[in-house]
Amino acid sequence: MIIDKNPKAKALIFDLDGTLVDTMPVHYEAWHHVLKSRGFKLSEELFMKFSGIPTFKIVKIFNKLFNINLNPQEVVEEKEAFFKRNIDRIKQIPMIVDIVKKYYGTLPMSVGTGGYRRMAELIINKTKLYHYFDIIVTADDVENHKPEPDTFLKCSHLMGVMPQYCEVFEDADNGLIAADKAGMIASDVRKILNLRNKFKPNNQLKNIYLY
Repeated sequence: MIIDKNPKAKALIFDLDGTLVDTMPVHYEAWHHVLKSRGFKLSEELFMKFSGIPTFKIVKIFNKLFNINLNPQEVVEEKEAFFKRNIDRIKQIPMIVDIVKKYYGTLPMSVGTGGYRRMAELIINKTKLYHYFDIIVTADDVENHKPEPDTFLKCSHLMGVMPQYCEVFEDADNGLIAADKAGMIASDVRKILNLRNKFKPNNQLKNIYLY
């Protein structure tokens, strides 16, 4: 199957994790590793619900939702350390990267991610995507993160293209909501790649919930 951009799009914005790069199983296992050591468990459903939101904020949400007291900075550091140990497992998602290659040098393009810059650059370098993107907007660059539109609006501003002419490729509800709030063309890559079914964490991690 060959996919393409929306005919109305004059600029393209790509989410990183789960859109350009297949990182979600490693992220899920990283969360499981960190939370298990603290006596908690995480379901795939809850993991996907908060996809696109920075780890520091997710920990604060978990603390409030479940009346627990996790240290956000410790969780961030341990999760990132686990991810780095497993970074050789991540790969490009070819059908989406093909769009990047097709329009590289023809249309403005950027990455809009809820991840931190240090991790985003690590992933982009590891998967050899760095030379395609001069503009990378991360959690460090905006105050309000997905599902708020700030990440994508900053991409639009830096590309010099009005929001209504920007197409956003996303795999998470929070990112799609952000794109819609920004007045952009929102493309759900899950419909293209069937990523919900493709996401398969380790068998031993199935049916795990936060409680």
